[in-house]
Amino acid sequence: MKSKGGAVFLSGLIAGTLDIVAAITVYSIILNKTTGIKILQSIASGIFKKEAYTGGSSMALIGLLLHYFIAFTFAWFYFILYPRLSFLKKNALLSGIVYGIFVWIIMNLIVLPIVFPVLPEKHFDFPLMLSILILIVCIGIPISFITKKYYSIKE
Repeated sequence: MKSKGGAVFLSGLIAGTLDIVAAITVYSIILNKTTGIKILQSIASGIFKKEAYTGGSSMALIGLLLHYFIAFTFAWFYFILYPRLSFLKKNALLSGIVYGIFVWIIMNLIVLPIVFPVLPEKHFDFPLMLSILILIVCIGIPISFITKKYYSIKE
């Protein structure tokens, strides 16, 4: 982690991998609601709409690449915010929790409604809490700790 770009890449790679593994494990294996391919095609459907579900593994690959692009974007954004917001430096765990909630808000209340104008109504229930928890544990906390480590080495 000598360069900022390398640190952003590492945190995006780790966060993106943890997030997609968690999503596939929970929704495909544990809850048996869908398949890993359908999860990845759903991500691709943000761009390709219904065509993503008929595109097979190539659309799943596009979905995976798009997923990592989003993870890298959130990692980069945190790296930009970190030196500017002093409260992020005080407690990496708490900052990671807050950032995971922030990521959930951005994705579920802004991005998804723009990309998919008709979404099911959200209810404060177990699936909603699970989706927030996954983003906290898989996105917010890893990005927070990797960013803190990078900046602590640079200071």
